[in-house]
Amino acid sequence: MMEKTSELLQKRKAKYNTLKESNLQLFPNDFRVSHTINEIKTLVEKTPETLKADSPTFTVAGRMVAINRFGKSTFIRFRDRSGQLQAYIRKDQIGDEAYQLFKQLDIGDFVGLEGEMFQTKTGEWTLLAKDLRLLCKTIRPLPEKFHGLKDPEKRYRQRYLDLIMNADVRRLFIQRSRIIQEIRNFFLKHDFLEVETPMMQPIPGGAEAEPFVTHHNALGMDLYLRIAPELYLKRLVIGGLERVFEINRSFRNEGISTQHNPEFTMLEFYQAYATFTDLMDLTEHLFSKVAQAISGSTTISYQGDTIELAGPWRRLTLKKALVDIGGLESALLNDKDALLKFAAQSGIQITKTGRLGKIITKLFDNLVEPKLIQPTFITGYPVEVSPLSRRSEQEPEITDRFELFIGGREIANGFSELNDPVDQQERFSRQVESRAAGDQGAHLMDNDYIEALEYGLPPTAGEGIGIDRLVMLLTDADSIREVILFPHMKPRD
Repeated sequence: MMEKTSELLQKRKAKYNTLKESNLQLFPNDFRVSHTINEIKTLVEKTPETLKADSPTFTVAGRMVAINRFGKSTFIRFRDRSGQLQAYIRKDQIGDEAYQLFKQLDIGDFVGLEGEMFQTKTGEWTLLAKDLRLLCKTIRPLPEKFHGLKDPEKRYRQRYLDLIMNADVRRLFIQRSRIIQEIRNFFLKHDFLEVETPMMQPIPGGAEAEPFVTHHNALGMDLYLRIAPELYLKRLVIGGLERVFEINRSFRNEGISTQHNPEFTMLEFYQAYATFTDLMDLTEHLFSKVAQAISGSTTISYQGDTIELAGPWRRLTLKKALVDIGGLESALLNDKDALLKFAAQSGIQITKTGRLGKIITKLFDNLVEPKLIQPTFITGYPVEVSPLSRRSEQEPEITDRFELFIGGREIANGFSELNDPVDQQERFSRQVESRAAGDQGAHLMDNDYIEALEYGLPPTAGEGIGIDRLVMLLTDADSIREVILFPHMKPRD
């Protein structure tokens, strides 16, 4: 196959050079289209009799994806952003010079066509070309039509080929764009203000994660690619922007898997005078609206499971979920040594053994999370693993926080915000101690944020939603790489 491809490439290069030597313009930029393919199809379906009577002329352009030659006439199929159309190329219609050029063209080349629509004997609407122009001569041949492009490694590295060859991939990324637009519209309709916050930060914050480090030469200082926009968005609420959201790129210097990419897209939003329970209600409404807009239903299929996104969704505390779903005995939940022994016996590796909250959440990740297929809010997270969350007034050892799980993975994290600057400073101090003990994902001390809190953050709730994972859910994708146009990969050897 490699030898065949190499031979074909040499032939294409030779053809390119021959056409170039003939002084033919191989990359013109003066062709203008009158309609997209989809617009033409819509017209012929709505007013076929008018078209037959008036014979209007259309100018359209696209990439040729099939060529079937029959002597002095040829049928081609070409594609633009809106769809695919058949065209009929005849020597007596486009002229000898244009037809001789056309004979030198290949699948993959871009052409501009002008002509009228007619129906073939099989009833297919086809463009009868009156004029043909070469708009872009390609050198490399596309993958063979019937084999397509299936190798994931090649698909991710050469996403442009993946988009050319695989219609399902094109549809997926169009859906991704629509999902993000629906989210944006939802928050704008709920009186939220869309904002932008720094991607390079002097202190990384807003999540427990290891950051990427860069350096600013003029300032002579290290900066961090943000792991989350949280602390800057809350500064805006302090400043009086009571409802804000950001659809943002965040970066975490961690592993790559079917669920993780070091660069990813998140939605974060903050609402003053709201609680974490208000945001659970809002999230149910958001997901239901987006699913309805994208797929026409709140019932979706994901990896063989039927999932209902219309609320209300199940709500469980972390400890209850560990007992009822994870099969853990409730007597073990407050015994760190017993939990570590249970984890070892169960083959669950726990590296951060110093904090009970970390042990409990690690056990949850292994025992419960994969089983949460239907939308489920988990609440009651310990303070020690929730450094930015407000304490529960009823149970001070836990926080007013939830995480949302659908399809066996975490989709969102939200909480009532900690707005007591003294408590926040104490929690940052404990995070600094954890960092000194080796936890590189623990928070740094952010004195500027503490100072901002001292000016007063009104009662506020905030949430982060993983856009990539939401797109996976709504498009039935099994890997995050399927929903990111250019996922990170190791260099080629």
